Formats: sequence, structure tokens, C-alpha cells
Amino acid sequence: MCNDPRCGHRSHLSRRGLLAAGTAAWLGMQLGPAVAQTGAPPNAIGPDEALKRLVDGNARYAANTAANKDFSAGRAARAESQHPFAAVVSCADSRVAPELAFDQGPGELFVVRVAGNFVNTDGLASLEYGVKFLGIPLIMVLGHTNCGAVDATIKVLKDNAELPGHLPELVNSIKPAVEAAKKAGSDDLLDRAIIENVRHNVAELTKAGPIVSRFVSEGKAKVVGGVYNLATGKVTLV
Repeated sequence: MCNDPRCGHRSHLSRRGLLAAGTAAWLGMQLGPAVAQTGAPPNAIGPDEALKRLVDGNARYAANTAANKDFSAGRAARAESQHPFAAVVSCADSRVAPELAFDQGPGELFVVRVAGNFVNTDGLASLEYGVKFLGIPLIMVLGHTNCGAVDATIKVLKDNAELPGHLPELVNSIKPAVEAAKKAGSDDLLDRAIIENVRHNVAELTKAGPIVSRFVSEGKAKVVGGVYNLATGKVTLV
């Protein structure tokens, strides 16, 4: 047994190192056998190519010519690993379905949803996992027309209304976008605030350290924004 007081410290570091290594190994296993067999996962594409896939898929969806119809195809392979080529920060609104809107099958998109499509700590952690361990090259913040969360924030700020439960936290997260929209002096405050909310969260994600900002600065990932039109199904980049 070692009597040197530094031994205990070394033992602590060793245990901590083993835990970190074990966690990294488990996360790495999520890449699955496809990586080992091919040397590169199916989502090993650049951010621009990933964005093109989303844009092309949305064009098919809006034209009602979606290509993805057999959702059982590839089910066994997806049970072993996942290789999404894009992450989408989407509103929780039931009328917005990112996989459908971009005509993508299961396993293609890594979706984080919350009313108002803003990024909090939990959402950021999910995106960090996607970028670092799943190799996702693109993150899209997706707002939508007639967003109830943004509209509620506008009304609270205008009328000083009090909301129950944890809803004030949601308002606080969207408040910067509403204030930016007011400064812009738009005729339609709701539409402008929806766009500003997307832009605000794109900016926050782009500089979100330590993981996302590094991947963005290295050109391995990109953060973009879009607004989904509930009536037409079209996504407009903003």
C-alpha cells in the first residue's frame, strides 16, 4: 500500500480517466458497424451538401411528390446505428413535422423540439452530442408561421400578462427576438419576431462553446435558419 499522499490523487485521476474513456467508447459505439466496414459513415458529407438535401426534400414535400413512403426499409440497419445528416431545432407545434417537411426517412434527421424553437442548455447538450459523436454537419433552427409561443410572448410583453407554471421561462427565452422585431419596425410584428427568433438562435448556436462553435469554426458544421409556412409547406431560409 502506498503511503505517499499523492497516490490517492493519482488513483482518483485514474478512475476519472477510465470513466471518461468508457463514456467516450460507449458514445463511439453508437456510430455502429457501418463506420468500421466502410471507413466513413453515410452522413460524412459537407454542410452545404446537407443543406441541399434539406432544400431538395422540402421542394418535393411542398410539391406533394415525396420520395419517402416505405418507412420499414432499413429498419434492421437503423437498429444497429444512426447516421443523421442534419439536426433540426423545431417548434413543438403539432403541425410541424420536420421529417415530413424535408422528405426524409427515419434516421436521417436528429430533431430537438421545444415550443418556440429556442435552444436551452438541454437542447444544446443534445446538439453537441449530435455534432461530436454522430458527425452531424448541419444544424437548422426551424421556426414556423403563426407560432403560438412567439405570439404569446408578444402579448405578455404588450399587456404585462402573467402566465402559470413554467411558461414565463419560455417567454424569457423568446423575449430577445420580440424586442429585436420591435426595433426593426415591421408592419407585422408576429412574422418579424418569428424570423428574429430563428436568427437569434442561429447566432447563439454558432458561438455556443465548447463543441458547436469549434466545429463551425473548423468548417465541419454549419448552423442555418428557416421558417416553415404552415399553409404551403415551404421552408424559406432566413
